[in-house]
Amino acid sequence: MNLNPIIRALALTLACISTAHAGESPAETVPVVLKAKAPKPLFDDLGLIYKNNDNRIINEFWFLGRYHGQYHWSNGSNGNSDFYETRRARIGAQVRLFKHLSLHAQMISGPDFEPLYNGFTELWAAWQFNEALILTLGQQKHRFTHDRNVSSRYLNYLERGELTNMFNADYTPAVTLSGRIGKWNYYTGIFSNATGTDMGKAFTDFDSGYSLLASATVDLADYAEQFHTDSALLNFCYLYSDANVNATNLNRFNDGLSTALILTKDSASLITEVTAGLGAAAGNAVGLNLQPGLFLTDKLQIVGRYQLAGSDGQNGLQAQRRYERFVGMQTGDRYQAVCLGLNYYVLGHRLKIMGGVEYATIGGRDAWTSYIAVRTFWGPHARGPFPTNTTLPGIIQ
Repeated sequence: MNLNPIIRALALTLACISTAHAGESPAETVPVVLKAKAPKPLFDDLGLIYKNNDNRIINEFWFLGRYHGQYHWSNGSNGNSDFYETRRARIGAQVRLFKHLSLHAQMISGPDFEPLYNGFTELWAAWQFNEALILTLGQQKHRFTHDRNVSSRYLNYLERGELTNMFNADYTPAVTLSGRIGKWNYYTGIFSNATGTDMGKAFTDFDSGYSLLASATVDLADYAEQFHTDSALLNFCYLYSDANVNATNLNRFNDGLSTALILTKDSASLITEVTAGLGAAAGNAVGLNLQPGLFLTDKLQIVGRYQLAGSDGQNGLQAQRRYERFVGMQTGDRYQAVCLGLNYYVLGHRLKIMGGVEYATIGGRDAWTSYIAVRTFWGPHARGPFPTNTTLPGIIQ
């Protein structure tokens, strides 16, 4: 598949949009104001041990963590797979000191708690100078694409998109700057391309290459009426990765581009994201990720997702590591997937039940996967662009 026209069109689109509009972590603590009237997040203080903004030393202390468990049934061209797994199990704490300093530590367990301690996902310190400037040092989340920027606490599906996951982004030592200036949120930094369970090695060995990230989200509230929506947000991301043979993260593509338009209207939402990965040995890739959602009631949401990706290399795309590869799907130059699901919010995002079915195809092989999952977490809510901690009012009251 010849991607040159697609890549040129994507680059031109990014340039035109940028010209038209020119002039869990620290990046998520800067709020974007939505015009949609969303219900107040439930149990905002779940995990809050202490809070006193007048104290000169300790202002907040949070006990935080999450548990994500799921059962899947997959039927593919080369076999079947079904089992229950503990997808994520994390526990930690976050403290805010002197009104400006935040310290965050969150350990992770291995799949099904094997091993019980499997290193840290996050281990960072952040100093907030003001709303426009937050400096963060330490192990933190790499946020290339809007799809990855959304915390797993708020995902509408079992896994992020296929092309998002192909970038192999993970939690890694980094130095980042973030903040809000006017209608713009930004996040940028330099990241190590390796991480692991040995924190000492992760923070002292720099022989894996590095990556640079620049991300910006603009609130298009002034243009929402033109979209006939209550809110509109536009996200841009650029990634450069100088990986080498020792890299365990961001070791596939040399460059990445993505842009996402996030819209809400009453009880409905729509996320449209285009992502491109360039400079891979197996070929360049570009993909479309459409994510519509509708709240039928304040607790019941129907969601969909359509993914289409292409590569100019015969094996430039990979099937999802979970579920799809279990049943024989591997590589190809075209990937397509359709998902339909129902999410029930028992206590908002604090406790929800997810179920759905997805059909995917790549390289002449296909698979059906159905799933049921439980998601729960405690700790501070993220306050980033939709759809992080917000839920919309249902059409049936």
